[in-house]
Amino acid sequence: MEWNGRAEIIPREQKREFVFRRTAVLTASAQYPEAVSPGAAERRMNRRVRAQTEEFFRRASSVLYRQAVQEYRDSLKNGYPFRPYEAVLNYETTQNADCFFSQYRDRYEYTGGAHGSTLRFSDTWNLKTGRRLALEDLFMPGENYRMLLTEQILRQAEANLEQNPGIYFDDYPSLIVKFFAPENFYLTPDGLSIYYQQYDIAPYSTGIVVFSIDYGVLGWRPSCR
Repeated sequence: MEWNGRAEIIPREQKREFVFRRTAVLTASAQYPEAVSPGAAERRMNRRVRAQTEEFFRRASSVLYRQAVQEYRDSLKNGYPFRPYEAVLNYETTQNADCFFSQYRDRYEYTGGAHGSTLRFSDTWNLKTGRRLALEDLFMPGENYRMLLTEQILRQAEANLEQNPGIYFDDYPSLIVKFFAPENFYLTPDGLSIYYQQYDIAPYSTGIVVFSIDYGVLGWRPSCR
């Protein structure tokens, strides 16, 4: 049977509860993909996802658990309600076609206060070669892709601001350039997505900011050829 250029994925889930003195002070859960296709890329993808989820639970069982226990003790000592900590890891597949697989994962943590915080990470793979791709791999050698992308992002941000005043910080143009991170990208069927973390260029209410660059602008699109 001819290969369809996709990875076969099944969803997995793990959840753990961390208890101190019979009180659940922290819950940690991860929803993640497992590739069941036999290719080299799929094997490497699975190893990387396993390492990421293991690191997530290590952080929960050490750093976050210690913080939660200390917060619980402080709440008993000072007579205020304890709010259990929470850690969530969720993966989202954004491209799985034409020999390219792309996904991001959001790591959410609630450690008290008014709201939690989320960090986003991403990986993109060429399913045909088995390589994990860097942003520069999508462009011609020596091409100033940073300038090309930030110019597109600045245009989009200006248009977005006209529609929704206040969604970015006042100095967003300089912040877009300052916090542009080549590792913060993923592919979709429609284009290349570049994202900025919470508070990079916008207030918390705006969330993680994503800009989509059409493949026509890049002169490239995912293909098995």
